[in-house]
Amino acid sequence: MLATVHSYGLLGLEAYPVTIEIDVSRGLPGISIVGLPDNAVRESRDRVRSAIKNSGYKNRTKRITVNLSPADVKKEGPAFDLAIALGILAGTQQIPSQRLNEYIILGELSLNGAIRPVKGVLAISLAVPIGKLKGIILPAQNAPEACICRRLPIFPVRHLKEVIHLLHEPESLAALNPDTLTFSKSKTDKGMDFSEVKGHIYVKRGLEIAAAGGHNVLMIGPPGSGKTMLAKRIPGILPQMTLDEALETTKIHSALGLNPPQGDLMHDRPFRSPHHTASDVALVGGGTIPRPGEVTLAHNGILFLDELPEFNRNVLEALRQPLEDRYVTVARASKTIRFPANFMLIASMNPCPCGFLTDTRRECHCRPLQIQKYLSKISGPLLDRIDLHLEVAALHTLELMSGLPQESSADIRKRTIAARQKQQERFQKHNILTNAQMGHQQLKEFCRLEGQSRGLLKQAIEELNLSARAYDKILRVSRTISDLAGDQDILPEHIAEAIQYRCLDRRELF
Repeated sequence: MLATVHSYGLLGLEAYPVTIEIDVSRGLPGISIVGLPDNAVRESRDRVRSAIKNSGYKNRTKRITVNLSPADVKKEGPAFDLAIALGILAGTQQIPSQRLNEYIILGELSLNGAIRPVKGVLAISLAVPIGKLKGIILPAQNAPEACICRRLPIFPVRHLKEVIHLLHEPESLAALNPDTLTFSKSKTDKGMDFSEVKGHIYVKRGLEIAAAGGHNVLMIGPPGSGKTMLAKRIPGILPQMTLDEALETTKIHSALGLNPPQGDLMHDRPFRSPHHTASDVALVGGGTIPRPGEVTLAHNGILFLDELPEFNRNVLEALRQPLEDRYVTVARASKTIRFPANFMLIASMNPCPCGFLTDTRRECHCRPLQIQKYLSKISGPLLDRIDLHLEVAALHTLELMSGLPQESSADIRKRTIAARQKQQERFQKHNILTNAQMGHQQLKEFCRLEGQSRGLLKQAIEELNLSARAYDKILRVSRTISDLAGDQDILPEHIAEAIQYRCLDRRELF
């Protein structure tokens, strides 16, 4: 007998329908799974066999063939366990098969028949067409996550017996009511506040500009000067994500099983800080079955790279495309997948191998050749893609012991939100959100320079030998400084301040 069950799989971040066909016929007993299954899918036959037996049903001594369609797409993960088990029970006439086609079925089975949560439920619930099916049957732990989009009825289940009972009596289990769910609000660590950071007025100003315009930042300073401490407090001055951004970010983390507990919607912008031993695949994504990397997990948030020169050169060069295009393209023979990567890059580095080149209190013992080799690990094209270069000097004793109150993250955040609102109004028709995302046409329209401003930028280009990309970066940063000041036009003081944040172009550190 032939039975058919509907489920969904994930390819990258996108969900696609999978039709599971089960044929039960005479022959040598056994379960054969075809349709490009990975090891986790192949092993489902053992989990399914034990779950059926321990739920009080019989494993018929028949030849069972399970086909996962489309057969030319690689299937991975244990999410098909429940659908395969129900198909086998229907094919062996132990449960009714007429209602199986009315639901999308997802879930991993334990050996006793209990149903465990799976990855990517939010992406699947967004992809299922409305009106053709009665709803989605899935693990109870995944149900709140699936209810976020409020598109289809969600039927949470905890055991194989419960699903079978639902198929016999559809009225026995009501769909989950999203209104009964409570989702938590922002979970930003309130302890990470700029009021705890003494001094560094210049650096704080640069980070405020970066947060207001979504700009990339490189902080250069000796060890212990506070680079990491400053970077960890940047999420506290960023505006919360919009609903679209929150859904997109939660969908990415859901596909990798990193979504918040209880299926909550992500409110705070992600902050990712990979170790410098990370590979290029771990950072930008890839693999035999393409998976997103750290740049995609930092989408709509921050990617913090501490000790930037310690990363492998090929890893840093892999960042050039996502920094420019704001997405990652992973090409394979069978398919090309695009992962979103719209993030703020916050990087930090020492000025030399020992770290004390710019420290006025300690002597640097590095030879010029060592310093040149250390700095050459970061290529010119990568530096060109970083908007602000900030020198983080070591604090003097008086600053360190000062008890003067410092400006809080809440106060800085109010200014960044006001600047972001101006940008949203400006870019309503351009499908971008921040100044850092402006393309050539937007620069021509919104960053026009007149008189003294134009002459100042022309002089900077000639004296500093700036590239065309660095010229565009200065314009974008100037536009953000103007927004923070509440000005309509880009004034000479805005251009001058933006130029000051290009210390590596000026070679003032070295």
